[in-house]
Amino acid sequence: MVILKTGRELKIMKEACRISAGALKLIGSAVEPGVTTAELDRLAEEYILSQGAKPNFKNYNGYPATACISINNEVIHGIPGKRKIKEGDIVSVDLGAVFEGFHGDNAATFAAGDISPEAKRLMDVTRESLYEGIKKARHGGRIGDISSAIQSYVEARGYSVVRQFVGHGIGTSLHEAPEVPNFGTPGRGIRLVPGMTLAIEPMINMGKAGVRTLADNWTVVTLDNSLSAHFEHTVAITPDGPQIMTVAD
Repeated sequence: MVILKTGRELKIMKEACRISAGALKLIGSAVEPGVTTAELDRLAEEYILSQGAKPNFKNYNGYPATACISINNEVIHGIPGKRKIKEGDIVSVDLGAVFEGFHGDNAATFAAGDISPEAKRLMDVTRESLYEGIKKARHGGRIGDISSAIQSYVEARGYSVVRQFVGHGIGTSLHEAPEVPNFGTPGRGIRLVPGMTLAIEPMINMGKAGVRTLADNWTVVTLDNSLSAHFEHTVAITPDGPQIMTVAD
């Protein structure tokens, strides 16, 4: 069941999203060669707690950290630890905060020092595909409009859409109905109405779409070892069009 949010609830949720975006921005500014993923995770957790919120990923289904930090061929759910980021890495960070019972969720891929032109293009296309999807998050449209916009933008540029993992509704739970795939057919799926809140998150591979989960039961990597990028915003459907809620101060 899709849960619609009231104006009051959206105001609270917007604060959760602001905190989530602030933590992501902080991590992004700290991504550089030599830093460990655990150090980045600590920064995010300290920031979220300082804002009167709590990390919503930590202990979610047993996940042990505040942020998912995935490097190069890692698609999502990389667990922070002693690993040091290297020059030329691309680092995908996914995190969120819960504030007064409402969740925010966002992700972005960051460059560590000088990266290859191929890696930069993958990041650019993935980021832009997110905004192509958000453009279609309009009252009266359908989920498939978002999905198709992302898929067509990505595949026209020679990349692949991960299909095993998708975006989702969000609110008092981190994951709510409906699912928001990054592939699909326009005009299909449930209709979009004001009060819906969606986490739209393209996960895009430079090579083929196939992925697998490592022995830690969390980290998802590309089957062909190609690079992967990930961008995400929490978006509200409003009568006046989509509102990106995960915006930092």
